[in-house]
Amino acid sequence: MTTAGGPWRLQGVLLPSGEDTELWIEHGVLVDGPLPTATTLRHGCWIMPGFVDAHCHIGLGAKGAVPMDTAREQARTDRDAGTLLVRDAGVPIDTHAMDDEPDMPRIIRAGRHIARPRRYLRGYGVEIEPEQLVDEVDRQARRGDGWVKLVGDWIDRDKGDLAPLWEPAIAEQAIERAHSLGARVTAHCFGEDSATELVGAGIDCIEHGTGISPQTVDEMARRQVALVPTLINIQTFPAIADSAQRFPTYAAHMRALFAGHLPRLRAARDAGVPIYAGTDAGGTIHHGRIGDEIVALGQLGDAEFALGAASWRARRWLGAPGPEDGAPAKGSGVEVGASADLVVFDSDPRLDLSVCTHPDLVVLRGNPIIG
Repeated sequence: MTTAGGPWRLQGVLLPSGEDTELWIEHGVLVDGPLPTATTLRHGCWIMPGFVDAHCHIGLGAKGAVPMDTAREQARTDRDAGTLLVRDAGVPIDTHAMDDEPDMPRIIRAGRHIARPRRYLRGYGVEIEPEQLVDEVDRQARRGDGWVKLVGDWIDRDKGDLAPLWEPAIAEQAIERAHSLGARVTAHCFGEDSATELVGAGIDCIEHGTGISPQTVDEMARRQVALVPTLINIQTFPAIADSAQRFPTYAAHMRALFAGHLPRLRAARDAGVPIYAGTDAGGTIHHGRIGDEIVALGQLGDAEFALGAASWRARRWLGAPGPEDGAPAKGSGVEVGASADLVVFDSDPRLDLSVCTHPDLVVLRGNPIIG
């Protein structure tokens, strides 16, 4: 990363508008130009608002919590791939110290995963009984930055298959508590029942969504419940099934969810469900793979859909930082007064989404990161 400097100039095609544009950067923000002393960083390029990874775990490793130095390395890996805004979908450590570090991507946190004992990955979340859910959601809502993460389903070893963790009535009370505190709620949902029940309970977002039924899709579209499918995570389902031969019903279920996921997710997109990019990095998925997720999203829609899901539409959904006063961005995030958080390419990503796997330049808070 270069030292803070500038002023800077970028000239190229600005997405999503497709207009030839000059951008001027000074003191970390986009400003009116021209600036006579500006140094041109790139010209004849393609420019987008910085990538968003809406399902990422900075601070989580395969066995649970990682040291803060490791969490910073995870964040830098994501940043160098162009991810400049992260919705942290649950980690067991507090990473708020990164907020004061200018080389770190911005993070919007969801506290810790909330699960039941022996019904999720060991060391990842806080484990409680159902009667404690409302109070725990209250606690995690205050710990996070406007989001709470539930584990909606996981294998029930007594049943030998996926099953919801929470009764709909208690889930509805917990979601209402989060909303009363100004927080939104999202949930890990692989199977059919958990997504249906949690959408009915008023949830704001579904993660993965491999089991969403046509009726659930319609309800999500009506309520504008978001979906973050984590397509590169779904690619691990066959391996998960292979490792679960003690539970043949569960293994077969996971294979069936994998086999049917693309038609179900395409139906959600066609119905108008808002869909956003998330890698599920952390745990067992490597960081820095937002470009791979964008390429995968191209299976659900056109290039504009895939790019917007990882950039301007995701920023609006999350209320991305805009002007220096902290007000939410009014549009795409490329506006005078907004933080200069940009990804730049030497060819048009609309013609080849794989371009997104190797940005030519990343600009974070007005500081260029040269790839």
